[in-house]
Amino acid sequence: MTQVTQQTIAAADLPERGQPLAGGIFLTRYWLNGEERALVLLDDELSGAWGEYGLDVPGAKNYSDGEANTRAMAEAGSEIAIKAMELGAHIPSCLEGQLVMAAKSDGLVTLREDRWHWMSTQYSANDAYSVDFEDGWLYGYDKYHERVVRPVRSLPIQ
Repeated sequence: MTQVTQQTIAAADLPERGQPLAGGIFLTRYWLNGEERALVLLDDELSGAWGEYGLDVPGAKNYSDGEANTRAMAEAGSEIAIKAMELGAHIPSCLEGQLVMAAKSDGLVTLREDRWHWMSTQYSANDAYSVDFEDGWLYGYDKYHERVVRPVRSLPIQ
């Protein structure tokens, strides 16, 4: 069952970076598809494979739109994508993952540094991107490996 979550936020209602918002921590403002948005990192941590090795998921190749990628992953049967969507969230795209890393570097959030984290952006039919939050490395790995995910929400700013 998908959780009902805050869908938008007024610019005047945005908290300072690093403060609570929409069930998580507000990281930053950014632009996605011509719309300014607020990126929120949830405390939940998921674990699992990205998806089926060798299965091309054409809708999951977006470098910036993690929500669209996650939806395509879920439609292709990805268990971690389905779990993220049940939280009313999504798996960060490569861009969103780098924004999460920037927030960590700014001391706004704490992230596991002992495991690589999946991004929702597919690299190829066999690989998807992962980020090492110890030093920010972005790399493609075999989709069948188990990695962790820190889901995010992206709220349109009105």
